[in-house]
Order: sequence, then C-alpha cells, then structure tokens
Amino acid sequence: MSLLDLPGARERRVATGGIELCVVELGEATRPTIVLVHGYPDSKEVWTQVARQLADRWHVVLYDVRGHGGSTAPVPLRGGFTLEKLTDDFLAVADAVSPDRPVHVVGHDWGSVQAWEFATVSRTEGRIASFTSMSGPSLDHFGHWIKQRMARPTPRRVGQLLGQGAKSWYVYILHTPVLPELAWRGPLGKRWPGILERLEKVPPGDYPTASLPDDAAHGAWLYRDNVRARLRRPRADAYAHVPVQLITPTGDIFLSEQLYDGLDAWVPQLTRRSLPAKHWVPRTRPDQLASWINEFAAANESASQGGIPVRDTAPKGVHADRFGGQLVLVTGAAGGIGRATAFAFAEAGARVVAVDRDADGAARTAELARLIGAPAAWAETVDVSDEAAMEKLAEKVATEYGIVDVLVNNAGIGLSGSFLDTTVEDWKQVLDVNLWGVIHGCRLFGKQMAERGQGGHIVNTASAAAYQPSRALPAYSTSKAAVLMLSECLRAELAEKSIGVSAVCPGIVNTNITATTHFAGADAAEEQRLRKRTSKLYGARNYPPEKVAEAVLRAVVRNQAVVPVTPESHAARFLSRLSPGTLRGIARLKPPL
Repeated sequence: MSLLDLPGARERRVATGGIELCVVELGEATRPTIVLVHGYPDSKEVWTQVARQLADRWHVVLYDVRGHGGSTAPVPLRGGFTLEKLTDDFLAVADAVSPDRPVHVVGHDWGSVQAWEFATVSRTEGRIASFTSMSGPSLDHFGHWIKQRMARPTPRRVGQLLGQGAKSWYVYILHTPVLPELAWRGPLGKRWPGILERLEKVPPGDYPTASLPDDAAHGAWLYRDNVRARLRRPRADAYAHVPVQLITPTGDIFLSEQLYDGLDAWVPQLTRRSLPAKHWVPRTRPDQLASWINEFAAANESASQGGIPVRDTAPKGVHADRFGGQLVLVTGAAGGIGRATAFAFAEAGARVVAVDRDADGAARTAELARLIGAPAAWAETVDVSDEAAMEKLAEKVATEYGIVDVLVNNAGIGLSGSFLDTTVEDWKQVLDVNLWGVIHGCRLFGKQMAERGQGGHIVNTASAAAYQPSRALPAYSTSKAAVLMLSECLRAELAEKSIGVSAVCPGIVNTNITATTHFAGADAAEEQRLRKRTSKLYGARNYPPEKVAEAVLRAVVRNQAVVPVTPESHAARFLSRLSPGTLRGIARLKPPL
C-alpha cells in the first residue's frame, strides 16, 4: 500500500526558501502532531508503515526533504542543503501543519542528523515537544566525539575511531565529484531495491520509489554541504532543549553504538533504546518503532500540557532499553521459571501473555506482572500439548494482542524412573508436553513472526538433562535432548528471517516441578516419598528461578544458541564436549533417593 492510499491521506505543498516541499498528512489535524523526517537516499515513503500505525492516535506529517521525492531541488545544488536551510524547511512545515502547538519530531539517518540541529538551535525552542532519533548522530556531537579521542588517544579510543572510520566509508565516496551521481543514475539506482532486500531484509512495497536515482544524486549534497564543516568546527552550544529518545539498531553497519558515548552530557532528558536490527528500521521494524514513538511522544505530550518535565519515560529494568513495549508470551507461567521469566520481562517494560493450564496461577502471574511494570499483561489458559487449543491461542493472541516478539516455550513436566518401568502412557505424556508443546509453540508463533517479517526470538526451555545421560531420567532426558536439537535446527532455519532461537538449559532449580514429578514403577506411597525427598534436595540446593529468568533475557539480548545456567549445567555441558565418557560413567550411578 502506498502512502497516499492510506485512509485519510492528503497532500499539500509548502513553500520555503525558493523551493516547494511535498507534505503528506494522516490523521485528524486537531490531534498533536508527529513529524517524520526521512534519511538518505530515501523519501518520505520509508515511513509508510510507521505512519499508518501512528495515525490512529496522532496527526502524522511526512515531507520529502528538499531535492527528494515530490519536493523541488534548490538551484544551484551546491550550498542548497545546509543544516541551516534544512531547519528553515522544518519550521515552514511545522508552521503550516501545527501553527499553535509544538510538534514531536522523529528522524532516521539524515532525517535524524537534521533533527539534531532542530533540537539544539535556539530558534526552534518552543516548536518541538520531543525528538526521537535513530541511526543518525548530531554532526556537532560527532565532531566533539572525534576531537576527544584524538586529544587523548588511548587504545580503546583509537579503536573506536578506526572502527567508525571504517563504517563511514560511504561518506568519503559521496564527497567525490560527479561519481556518486553517475552511479545512482546508473547501475546502483537500479540495483538498490535488491541490495536492500538482500542485505537489510527490507520487504518490497511502496519503497524505494521511482525517484530514488534523483533523490540519491541530489542528497549527496547533504554530505558535501555539512559534514566536513561541522566535524572540523562543531558547535559548542549543541545542547538539546527537548527530551530525546535515542533508538540504536545494534546491527547498524554504518554507525557504531560507541558513537553515542557521552551523549548524556549534551542531552539533559535522554531515553535510550536498543533494537536488534540493521540500519533501515523504519521498514524492517515498524511495529516496535511505532510503539516506542507513541509511548515517548504521549509521555512528553502529557508533560508539556501539564508543565511537568519528563526525565526518562522508559521502564527501569536492566534490559528496559531492549524490551520496552514488546509482546512476550511465556508458557508454564503459573509458577517457577515461567513466572519468574514473565516477571523479568514485565520489569523490563514488555507486554506479557502468561500461559498455563492452571488458570488461577496464570491470572495471578498476569496480575503481578502489571504491578511490577508491564504496560499490559494477560492470562490465557491452555494445555500446550493440545494442538487445536494452541492453534486457537495463536489466533487469539495475534488478533487481540498482536504478533509475539519473544516466545518462551517453558511449560514442562517431570518424569523419573528406569526405562523398563516407564510405560507407553508415561512416554506419551512427557513427550506431549515437553516436546510437542514446544513444537506447537514454535510452529504457530514462529510462523507468525516469520510472516510479519520483523524478526523476533524464540526461547525453548531444555535442561542439563539434554546432554547429561541418566539412568533415572530416560524419558525426561530424551524429551529435553529433542528440544535442544529442535532449537539448533530452528536457529539455522530462522536466521534468515532475523529470528533468533535459544535453548536454555537449567540444572537443579528450586521450583515446584519436583512436587508433581511422576516416578515410573513406584506405587502411590513410594511416589509421594520420592517427591518429598526430591523436593528437599532441590530446596537444599536452593538455586532460584529468578536467575534462570535473567539468563533467558540475556539469551535474547545476546542471541545465544545454547545457554547452560546452573554450575552443574555448565559442568555437564563442558564434559559432554570434552569427555563424554566421563558423563556416561556418572550416568551409571544410582541417584541418592
């Protein structure tokens, strides 16, 4: 769907400095305004999906930067793209679309570079309510960043300079005369959509537009008119006079995360976010961007109306910059590791769906998650081994809550006893929950993630038993070993969809699973005794489920493949690779029960 095909889209022309800007508006003009500013070599269509989602609540304004898309180019081009003239353009747009109240500005790439100028010069004070920046630094801050590292060239700082210098290879090329224009109007312009799709996983659609070759050729002057001048003589007064939300794609091939070191000194009201994505996040992660933009703008809109300054609207958990606003579904969430994991994501500001066959337990988890910090949390009752029930759950979640960003397949049951004592029914029960429950979750929610095309992560709770043989746990160990291998296979397949897969392998953790473990071959009295004995041993070990939850969040942040958690799990993993015969010998020992 193209931008002008969106409901309520309307186009206008805004005259400024001898040129005309092409401006598109969405949503009711009486609402607070969000202005989206595109980067290089883009046009306003890079924002189509984000704008569509914001238009239900905001007056959304997009405009083609001078010389791009439907806007006219300055004559001559040289000197026509200075930050001062781009600021004139922004103020002309702001005055036209929101003359009586400040606007919220969102910039990507060169749109962000421009917007840093808007947010730090005195003549825009009072016209901007908030600024969301992504993949584009202030040239003044960048200039000071370089000077600081050249003045005190420690090995770390030299490494940062060299690293960013390598990432900025394209800047040098764009300063060469004529060649960039010839390339963009020739083979590069034709191949650019395919390059974005292949390297950045940008889905096809209304972007890039047919004006790309001219946009890119004109936009080379953004670099030529500004970069060298500002990096040599950065402004000393480039302090932000508005609240700033910095969204950093962790896989950005053009900008290093270290480039924003020390940014707090320039921005008194700074909120930081990070996103596991590459450079073109407006096209690859529009859902997450829309959620964060909406949250940040709403908080600062409320503050501006009430006269209350906002320091930081992000949740305060350790991983709040990463999971705020994301949708996380956790199975087996009524207690133990599942509940602790739901709480950890809630503390990080995620929306949580707590799933368990224990309806009361799931409801309690959701209730507490909201108190801890989740902006929203819901409870769903389902048996993960029931394929039809899981299909209904996946459909309901997608319809009512959205596509899941992180799936944690945690539901599981315990089964102990020798192989010869384990009945077919025992085997069926443990495999239905521990393996098929994971398969159902991966198949249904993983497919939704893949079809959305905006990445995601799947965490499957396996066990140290997955790689540690035991004469007492043949069925349980088999189910968890299958989960581990399934996770490895899915990781290989879904990587091209930007979906990570992790297998978390706890060892002895103090949860309620021991109280419900079935002991094959034991009568009721003996089973009760064994449960009490096992629970006592696990309680004495007293490894808390909260530490497993921390490992789950780290696994997602770092995109780890196999994650041993407890010391004994690490030891078993090490021996399984270095000396598997030792583990086989240990497996022959009878457990002390």
